[in-house]
Amino acid sequence: MRDGEGFGILLPRKRGIFFTCGGLCETEADPKPHCIGEKMTYATELVCRNCGKTFPLEARSVCDVCGSPLDVNYNYEALSKGFTKKSLQKREPSMWRYAELLPASPPEGGSRWTGFTPLVRAKNLGKALGLDRLYLKNDTVNYPTLSFKDRVVSVSLAKALDFGYRVVGCASTGNLANAVAAQAAAAGLESVVLVPEDLEPVKILASAVYKPRVIKVRGLFDSIARLCKEISRQKDDWTFLNIDLRPYYAEGSKTMGYEILEQLNWQVPQNVVVPMAGGSLLSKIYKSFDEMVRLGWIQANKARFFGAQPTGCSPIVTAVKENLPEIRPVLQPQTVAKSLAIGNPLGGFTAVKTIRRSGGWAEEVTDEEVIAGIQLLAETEGIFTETAGGVTVGVLKKLVEQGRIHSDELTVAAITGQGLKTIEVLPESDYPMPTIQADYSDFEKILH
Repeated sequence: MRDGEGFGILLPRKRGIFFTCGGLCETEADPKPHCIGEKMTYATELVCRNCGKTFPLEARSVCDVCGSPLDVNYNYEALSKGFTKKSLQKREPSMWRYAELLPASPPEGGSRWTGFTPLVRAKNLGKALGLDRLYLKNDTVNYPTLSFKDRVVSVSLAKALDFGYRVVGCASTGNLANAVAAQAAAAGLESVVLVPEDLEPVKILASAVYKPRVIKVRGLFDSIARLCKEISRQKDDWTFLNIDLRPYYAEGSKTMGYEILEQLNWQVPQNVVVPMAGGSLLSKIYKSFDEMVRLGWIQANKARFFGAQPTGCSPIVTAVKENLPEIRPVLQPQTVAKSLAIGNPLGGFTAVKTIRRSGGWAEEVTDEEVIAGIQLLAETEGIFTETAGGVTVGVLKKLVEQGRIHSDELTVAAITGQGLKTIEVLPESDYPMPTIQADYSDFEKILH
């Protein structure tokens, strides 16, 4: 299945209102940022990923001609004149330091502090895997809900405010629900999150604490997404951020790529390893590198991109390995990595093309390898990741063993979520914890 097929066409319900601003708004003769009220963006249009048809910057997610996903285009010529590396030096340490490359202006409140997470030099894990130049992009400490999903919500929620929506929501396998509920609360908006009924209880509670409407749905993620589309068709002042505003939502993922480059002092890594659910994160990091080439901040994008999925739900990996012309959906995902369990990924084929274009590869790992990856990262680097991070580490290990990644190459692996969210996957029997009296002799007995 190619990107966008089988999801129907979501026609626009609302449009952003563009005001003139004394000559600052874009004209054909003098391209400058759009002005939305008092907010400006260098985004110019939405463009179909497949047929190339363009649309205004409105609440639209797919092309009304071919049903394919839409991407945001920017005026890179104007950007290159006013946005420089030097301009970053005095900016706050968040993803919004790259606001010119995003389709919305920085939001008010806490979500403007999302991003700019640590890039960790992983010497201990690198030694264990045989890698001399390994770095980890550590979004386990991302603000405010400890996953990379805070990035995409920060952008799409800002856009929802521009469009004047009253209620924001999402279809989620966990982390996104946390991010939507938290950031909507901070923005003073109502929220509703729809999640699979068998989602990890910790992730459900981590959303419920912000007092959204939490609704458990029987069925797979794809059916939940279709339900969200129907709801938004019926309710004009509701929007589902990862569905109705998908082009803007996906742009938030680019900020991980910008940060990686800046934190490496604009050196392009040779390898980037990324976990895949819908596939968008991998493709958007690649896009961020390409944008830096267009702006002249780096000379070339020669990074190879490697996608990671769990064996029980690996449609993108299968398409890469078998050289398929489209994604073959997984009808019944079976994996402990529930945050990656999207059987029919919307951005799957774009991720496949990105991997192929970059000269990379895709690999999968079993549930046992996922848990082993979580443990290995914790005991070597002191970073506790959820199951998606275990997938990344497990696949990284395989790629080294297969000779696809070499010891002297600069490699970055994306660790996308906090381990406390999926703590129930760790077998208690693996962690014996004896109880003793407050007596030194008892303590010595335990030691020996």
